[in-house]
Amino acid sequence: MAKIGVQAMMLKDSFAEVGPYETLRKITDIGYHAVEISQIPMTTDNVDELVRARDELGMDIASLSTGLRGKPGMPLDTLSENYDKLVADCRRVNTSMVRIGMLPFDAMGSLDKVLEFCDDTNEYAKRLAEDGIRLYYHNHHVEFAKYDGKLLLDIIADRAPDVGLELDAHWIQRGGKDPATTIKRYSDRVAMIHLKDYRIGQVPDEAFTALDSGDFATFMQAFIGVVQFAEVGEGNLDFPGIIQAALDSDAEYLLVEQDQLYGRGVFDCLQTSYDNLVDLGFSKLF
Repeated sequence: MAKIGVQAMMLKDSFAEVGPYETLRKITDIGYHAVEISQIPMTTDNVDELVRARDELGMDIASLSTGLRGKPGMPLDTLSENYDKLVADCRRVNTSMVRIGMLPFDAMGSLDKVLEFCDDTNEYAKRLAEDGIRLYYHNHHVEFAKYDGKLLLDIIADRAPDVGLELDAHWIQRGGKDPATTIKRYSDRVAMIHLKDYRIGQVPDEAFTALDSGDFATFMQAFIGVVQFAEVGEGNLDFPGIIQAALDSDAEYLLVEQDQLYGRGVFDCLQTSYDNLVDLGFSKLF
């Protein structure tokens, strides 16, 4: 059965302040016992603390993060530059999955570059499989653009058949598709799903001040920008339907994530998501 955990991107500040072990101890205290590692440097000390959290706290390391090539300012071991280290780290923390978090930035404006990315990534997926590791690709909303009537996500899935999919509920919704239906469509390609809610916030007071001063453009920017990330259960997504679709698929981990917290503390947000998921009847998945 799939297990609910946390996507560690939202914990990166805590990792930097108190380290992986203490950070993961805090989410264990909430009730989470799985984590996907993202946006932390995989130094020897950090890997050692992840191993300690696994052994002492019972924390499953669902997957590690990677990219095809490095990006400036991103603490990421990549397939092209750090392949052997990535495989070694997977073995140390006892995970058999790695994931690519997004398309290369320059590929977002070029179908040819997307196809090149798919071809290169698929070759690495084959190589990783020989080392006992599975490679997954995480979507955002840009994958729901259409090229000659075909969704970019479908193009990626067809062009890189050896790469699995990590589907994100919020970004699917923002891309104009239904998350549960999309999970069902790719049920045999999905091992990880991001549980991230989709909330419509309030137009801020500053926008009305701008409107009163005649600054209509600023008001409209705020009006359009009311879509927010939310704690699971605090937005508009149908999580009973999403999680049932996940359970009916090949999903192994359902990872709570929230890209922006809007002034709340990260552990408070994770507590809210946990409480809401329990209230929805999913306590057995933790």
